[in-house]
Amino acid sequence: MSSVVDTIKEQIASNSILLYMKGTPKFPQCGFSSQAAQALMACGEKFAFVNILENPEIRAELPKYANWPTFPQLWVNGELVGGCDIIVEMSQSGELEPLIKQAAASAEG
Repeated sequence: MSSVVDTIKEQIASNSILLYMKGTPKFPQCGFSSQAAQALMACGEKFAFVNILENPEIRAELPKYANWPTFPQLWVNGELVGGCDIIVEMSQSGELEPLIKQAAASAEG
């Protein structure tokens, strides 16, 4: 039987752009998740997400695995980019879109 950490690793490995969030991009359940999802959607690429409210074991284990205590968490190409503040800052500075487009392009490759 695989552990929760194995599940997390599998999710991160199989999705080049992955957002762990509360709720879904269309129906976020917290302001921070909403801002993060909107910033990602503005990049115009598809991304995977995990609703941690429906996955309490992931919600419990991911902060330990990631060494990042809060949600949302954006993972791109297997690396933790950060949470809401970082995502929004990168979006405003123009850094987020090229990162997301590059990850999306490499996933299609």
